Amino acid sequence: MTLNVAVQMDPIARITIRGDSTFAMLLEAQRRGHSLSYYTPDKLSLRGEELYAPVQALTVRDEVGDHFTLGEPKPTALTSFDVVLLRQDPPFDLAYITSTHFLERIHPKTLVVNDPASVRNAPEKLFVMNFPQLMPPTLISRDMDEINAFRAQHGAVVMKPLHGHGGAAVFRVMPQDMNFGSLFDMFSVTFKEPWVIQRFLPEVKHGDKRIILVDGEFAGAVNRVPAADDLRSNMVRGGAAQATDLSPREREICDTLGPELRARGLLLVGIDVIDGNLTEINVTSPTGIRAISRLGGPDIAARVWDVIEAKRR
Repeated sequence: MTLNVAVQMDPIARITIRGDSTFAMLLEAQRRGHSLSYYTPDKLSLRGEELYAPVQALTVRDEVGDHFTLGEPKPTALTSFDVVLLRQDPPFDLAYITSTHFLERIHPKTLVVNDPASVRNAPEKLFVMNFPQLMPPTLISRDMDEINAFRAQHGAVVMKPLHGHGGAAVFRVMPQDMNFGSLFDMFSVTFKEPWVIQRFLPEVKHGDKRIILVDGEFAGAVNRVPAADDLRSNMVRGGAAQATDLSPREREICDTLGPELRARGLLLVGIDVIDGNLTEINVTSPTGIRAISRLGGPDIAARVWDVIEAKRR
């Protein structure tokens, strides 16, 4: 079975292929004989009822510094594709939301992975609040009194922007922290939306697991251990990747989330778990596929394409 596949992603020239999950998916698609086309989200245009983009034929190679070749741009209706991979990175802003509205017009006739309406309706740090029994105590607010009451109850907290990504602007705030007032002021000026305030989990020093689910089923995991002088475990922030297995609690989390993810058409999802506590459900452009494979784990890209091909039969 040969599929005509388009990928909506950030500029391919800028990606770091050794850690890029989208690139792993493209390599596997090409290996299977699927045809690949590429465009960036800013190129989408809606003409009446037709969604178009100037797509370029794409060939990929697992060679640093020479990882792709593009053809000439050709304005093409996206309904001519069997599959569109929605793989642009956050920020989850109005431009991102608009692209989901565009792609919703072609799905499911053209299979969009992940389902664009569900991506729009499941922001990573809000969707996770549907499962409070799996989480550490968490508040979403920008109200000073509410935040102070939460801090008084839970002591040290982590404070981060609601629609942040990649570990940016994540702070630990200690009880009686003299920097809190200034941090509150900075967040108030910088972010218009509420913020996430979460009880600090000291066990993060032993790692923050990225667990990948494919069509609601556990597919692989990597433990990300922060540097000694950093709170954040994201690999783009210097976190070290380690092979890992799932604990019974982590399997319980996967079993609880799986049916809901599958029902929403969220085919590729990355969840973050610290010491048995679910902290985020990443649905926009989850990463970790190449790190898991490099550490001897399963080939998640192959599993993704097995599921996509089954849905297109």
